[in-house]
Amino acid sequence: MKPKSIFLLIVATALFSNLNAQHIVLQESSLKKAKKMLESGHVEAKTAYNKLIKDADKILKEAVMSVMEKTQMPPSGDKHDYVSLAPYWFPNPDTPDGLPYIRKDGQKNPEVFDFKDKDYIERMSKYVEILGLAYYFSGNEKYAQKATDFVRTWFINPATKMNPNLQYGQMIKGRNEGRGAGLIDTRNFISALEGVELIRNSKHWSDSDHKALQEWFDEFLDWMETSKNGREEMKAQNNHGVFYDAQRLAFALFIDNKEKTEEVVNSAKKRLDYQMNDEGAFPKELERTIGIHYSVFVLKAFVSIAEMSDKTDIDFWNYTTPSRKSLKKGMYFIAPYLAQEKEWAWKQINPFDYSQGEDLMYLSAKKFNEPLFEKTGEKIKTEKTNMRNFVITVETIKK
Repeated sequence: MKPKSIFLLIVATALFSNLNAQHIVLQESSLKKAKKMLESGHVEAKTAYNKLIKDADKILKEAVMSVMEKTQMPPSGDKHDYVSLAPYWFPNPDTPDGLPYIRKDGQKNPEVFDFKDKDYIERMSKYVEILGLAYYFSGNEKYAQKATDFVRTWFINPATKMNPNLQYGQMIKGRNEGRGAGLIDTRNFISALEGVELIRNSKHWSDSDHKALQEWFDEFLDWMETSKNGREEMKAQNNHGVFYDAQRLAFALFIDNKEKTEEVVNSAKKRLDYQMNDEGAFPKELERTIGIHYSVFVLKAFVSIAEMSDKTDIDFWNYTTPSRKSLKKGMYFIAPYLAQEKEWAWKQINPFDYSQGEDLMYLSAKKFNEPLFEKTGEKIKTEKTNMRNFVITVETIKK
């Protein structure tokens, strides 16, 4: 082989390796360990894998979805624009036309389900991640092909793609045509991007696809940071602000904007300082009518940021703020409530699935070497092991 050919082979090999190593929230080391455990016949890994393939095979039969399918026209008159209805706002019983809508926190207006874009974003993003995981662990191209179909339809194909804005997210009838709070709807895009990175090596996902998707998220990130709605959400002092940063961080990582990633992690550090109290709780979440749900919800946002910060030079997991706030303190606060060893002292008007905190506890057990968190994780663990949770918590799983 000629020296030039050898050089090109080395370069190609290096590029291929880099494709394997680029993920959003999931860690390459955890993915590899999970795959190795599966190959060795680990019972829990096999259970998670069998469920993954079963779920992925169901998704293969699903039709792709797009913003063009909705029947509710956005105020712009362009179906390519995303539109959703604020979930906790209802028709006003004291006015003939029901306007302006009134708020009932924690109670979801069934009318929300008439606006399909939000449901489609959640499903599409979840499907792409599941298909990406199925491709990664099985090597079967049919999963990558289906994931590609979903992504191209939602983000790339001119006839069906969503415009890169959320101008009409979570509108409130009689009050506005959209608001900053609507940006919480696109947090699921993080899962979609995870799925995309998992199919990077597939023959069905091309370089031109990847470039087009990066351009879409570059535009969307710019809209987030410069639009009225985006700037409004940036100022949010509850879980919305944290998920705003989690999204910005994921999108910056995807488009490889290193300067932006560090900027966002530093923003999240400030949020942790002023949103958490001295006990490790989040007062803005405790005020809600479903307080334990939102307390776990905001921690999930911070944990996503912490996992993504591992791809920067900042260690968010072990960061302590100037006023002594930290993720560890937050986990110590929530753990006894998840384990139901302490009675929740705030409002929770809806039943809560305590297993929602499983990944928080296992990750914290790993990161902080704290047996209490692992014990709590074991207590609330669901029997329906899914592959994503298996990968996330693989470092603490007993062999």
